[in-house]
Amino acid sequence: MIQTQPSARALLPLLLFLALFIGTGTWLTLQGVEFAFYQLPAPVAALPAVVLALFIGREGLSKNLETFFKGVGDSNIMAMCLIYLLAGAFASVAKATGGVDATVALGLSLIPGWALLPGLFLISAFIATAMGTSMGTIGAVAPVALGVAQSAGLDPVLVAGAVLGGAMFGDNLSIISDTTIAATRSQGCEMKDKFRENLMIAAPAALLVMMGYLLLGHVAEVPTQHLDQWVKVLPYLLILGLALSGMNVFLVLGTGILAAGLVGLAGSGYQLGQFTQDIYKGFTSMQEIFLLSMLIGGLGALMERQGGLAWITGHIAALIARFSRGHDSDQNEKAAELGIASVVSLTNACTANNTVAIIVASKVARELAEQHGVTPRRAASLLDIFSCVVQGLIPWGAQALLLGSIFGLSPLAVISMSFYPMALALTAILAVFIKHQMRSR
Repeated sequence: MIQTQPSARALLPLLLFLALFIGTGTWLTLQGVEFAFYQLPAPVAALPAVVLALFIGREGLSKNLETFFKGVGDSNIMAMCLIYLLAGAFASVAKATGGVDATVALGLSLIPGWALLPGLFLISAFIATAMGTSMGTIGAVAPVALGVAQSAGLDPVLVAGAVLGGAMFGDNLSIISDTTIAATRSQGCEMKDKFRENLMIAAPAALLVMMGYLLLGHVAEVPTQHLDQWVKVLPYLLILGLALSGMNVFLVLGTGILAAGLVGLAGSGYQLGQFTQDIYKGFTSMQEIFLLSMLIGGLGALMERQGGLAWITGHIAALIARFSRGHDSDQNEKAAELGIASVVSLTNACTANNTVAIIVASKVARELAEQHGVTPRRAASLLDIFSCVVQGLIPWGAQALLLGSIFGLSPLAVISMSFYPMALALTAILAVFIKHQMRSR
C-alpha cells in the first residue's frame, strides 16, 4: 500500500535534480557558454536524485528499488517512450525526404505580400504541428524567414518573434510533440480530446496575434517559390487528419512513417537502406527524453510512496483556496487548475525545458486533478499550455537562443516580440475564470 502521509523530506531528490540542472546552467551562463542550460543532459542530472531517493526511503533499499522499477515500467511511461520513438522516426524520415523544405516553399508561395508576418507565423505553426518540435521548426524556418525579412525590409525582431510564436503554437498542439505525449499519457486522456480542449484556448490567442502582425507589417514582395515537390507535404497532412479522426496514435505514427518513406522512395535518390537508417536516426534523437521519462517515472513513484507528492498537493491546494471566496467544489476545481498551471510554470522556468517540466510536474497535476474534479483532458491541456507559455518567454530557453544565433539578435530581443506566448497566457487564464464564472450563473 502506497504511503500517503505528507512528507517534505521526500522532495529532497527532486530539489537535488533541480539544483544540479539549474546550478550547472547558471554557472555555465556566467562562464559565457552558449546554450548553457543544455550542457548537462537531464538524465545525468536525474541520476544523483534517484540514488538519494533510494537511500532516504524508510523501507530499505530492496523495497525502494522495487518501487523504482515499478515506476520505470509503468504502462503509461512505457507507452510514452514508444510514442517518442515513433514520433522521432516520422520527423526524421519526413525531413530527410524533403518534407520540411517543401512545406516552407508551399507556405511562402501562398502568402500575399501584405500578410508576410502572419504568414510566417502560420508556416511555423503548421510545420511545428506536423513535425511535433519547435526546435526543428525554428531550425528549418528561421534561415528562410531571415532571408525574407532582409529582402522585404521587415524588422528582424518582429520576424523572429513571429517564427517563435508559430513554433510554440504548433509544438503545443501537435499530437506527435513530446510535450503532448507527456501531458496526455501522464494525465490519462486521449490526444484528440486534449487537442480539442487546447485548440479552444490557443486559437483565439493565435488569431489575436495574427491581427496584430497585420497591423505591424507592411506590403512587400514574397520571393518566388517552386512547387514541384508539393507531394512531399502529404505525409504531414495525412498524420494530422488521421490523428484528428481518432485513430490510435501508434497506427497514426506508423502510417505516417510508411507514407513519408514511400514519398521518398518514389522520388529519386532516396533508397530503402537510407529509409531504415533515418528511422533509427529518429529513434536516437529521442534518447534523452526517453531515458529521462523512465528515470523521472521511477523517481516519481518513490516520491509518491514516501509522501512527497501528498505534501506538494496539500500545500498548493491550501494556498490557492486561501485566496478563494468560497470552498465549494467549483472553487476547488478552479484552485486546482491554477495550481497545475503554477507548478508546471515554475518548473519550466527552472529547467528551461517544457517537456522536462511536464514530466516533473505531471504526478502533482494528476493528484490535484483527481482530488478536485478537473478532467484529464483539461489537466493535460493546462500542463502543455503553461509550459509552452514559459518556454516561449524565457531568454535562456533553447528556442530564443537558437533564433538569436540565426538572426544575430539578443535572446532578450527575440522574446520581447514573442507575442503569442503572452497572448496564450492571457487566454488560458481567462478560460479558467470564464469557465467557472459561467457555471456560477
